[in-house]
Amino acid sequence: MVCSVDHLASSAGVAALDRGGSAADAAIAANAVLAVTAPHMCGLGGDLFALVHDGSGAVAALNASGRAGSGADPDRLRAEGHRGMPHQHDIRSVPVPGCVDGWLALHARYGRLPLADLLRPAIGLARDGFPASPLMLPGARLAAQRPGGGDYTAVRTVGDRMARPGLARTLESVAAAGRDGFYLGEFGEGLIELGDGEYTRSDLASPLADWAEPLRVRAFGHDVWSIPPNSQGYLLLLSLGIADGLDLPISPRHPAWAHLLAEAARAAGHDRLDVLHEGAKDVLTDDEITRRRAMVDPAARLRVRVPSADGDTTYLCAVDGDGMGVSLIQSNAAGFGSMLFEPRTGINLHNRGIGFSLRPGHPAEYGPGRRPPHTLAPALITRPDGSLRSVVGTMGGDAQPQILLQVITRLLKYGESPGKSVSRPRWRLSPGDTGFDTWAAPEDPLVELEEGATWSDGLTALGHRVAAQPYGSAFGHAHLIDVRPDGMLAGAADPRSIIGAAIGR
Repeated sequence: MVCSVDHLASSAGVAALDRGGSAADAAIAANAVLAVTAPHMCGLGGDLFALVHDGSGAVAALNASGRAGSGADPDRLRAEGHRGMPHQHDIRSVPVPGCVDGWLALHARYGRLPLADLLRPAIGLARDGFPASPLMLPGARLAAQRPGGGDYTAVRTVGDRMARPGLARTLESVAAAGRDGFYLGEFGEGLIELGDGEYTRSDLASPLADWAEPLRVRAFGHDVWSIPPNSQGYLLLLSLGIADGLDLPISPRHPAWAHLLAEAARAAGHDRLDVLHEGAKDVLTDDEITRRRAMVDPAARLRVRVPSADGDTTYLCAVDGDGMGVSLIQSNAAGFGSMLFEPRTGINLHNRGIGFSLRPGHPAEYGPGRRPPHTLAPALITRPDGSLRSVVGTMGGDAQPQILLQVITRLLKYGESPGKSVSRPRWRLSPGDTGFDTWAAPEDPLVELEEGATWSDGLTALGHRVAAQPYGSAFGHAHLIDVRPDGMLAGAADPRSIIGAAIGR
């Protein structure tokens, strides 16, 4: 089974499984199609993280997030008056993209089919065209006005045929020459030119993908795994560890359910801006879970005082017949990322550098060769015997751990089906204007409730500030594949994604 935000991508992944490919092959094939059809969410100009259960019980974590170029200069940004990293339209918020290195590392360790076979569906769509999706349309109109955004001028309404010839050439180069076909080829040359001193050839020649030791927490009778820092995956695991020890109500419809989970998320994340950086250690210990759980009051909103200081991403998952599961997330950060386009191929560049700090001496300070703090937080769930239970993740900027906290709690604690766990109304702590500002002022967050939620009056009575929001993409695109005890797979694509699909064989 393959589950993603786009039925074209899910179909490409299942086709790889049909040809004898592994779940890793399916994930690469699906992600490559999304890099073509969903440039507003992901692409070769972005980063990638993945968790893999190899079918025998071992879980591995892949960090393919990029590093700032050798020309990164925080003093220059501060001298220009910046207090934080520029959000868009500035190359300094563009670390070297890690996606392609992520594909290659995943394929080298777990692939069965030739890489060229996996990229072929994406190459065909990029060369011959694909229908513009309703989610892409608003951003495409803006992208068409940017230098290098010529591919988007053909998109006027949903379903218009759009081709991306520069991306097709690039994918063909990757299929033929591996990483050199991307980082040292047409794209890499154009990125150095656009960077005007931000990057050197050696920056692009250095591989960006690392295999890391995943983080794990026991919650609701299962082990839940995520990516270590520089990912914010620890926030999901902290929140689950906190929630596992709370007296949750018998139904998620009860306001106490939303209150306790929101407070667990706040206890976990209120100090994220100070805690999260590439070298962060000991962010997930039993003592830390216990300490933060004690901050949660069942009868009132948490009062915290800390120094103050609509993300677009795509998540997909795949499970093969041998029991391998892949939980993969790939992202631009904001919609169309930095709104900068590499001039030779038209590939849009992410803006993950917005996670850097400009505070002098901060461990996540912008600087050469550094990785920024990341919102990407895929998850994987195993049973106590080590067998795979679920692969799950979501887009959603700062809200990713909050969304997954709700989905996973519904699945494991309340026994809801994947479809119900994924589709039910959600809450989120307001992410601010950019989708990445939740923790800038954590002492009094606005709790946004999705249309259909039943918690408003109860949360208000407990001291929360509450606002209603429409049901839709602002609350993420969560996708989930669950492995039943008898081996049957149950999957769900988030209905908020409109064109998503869980496809099995």
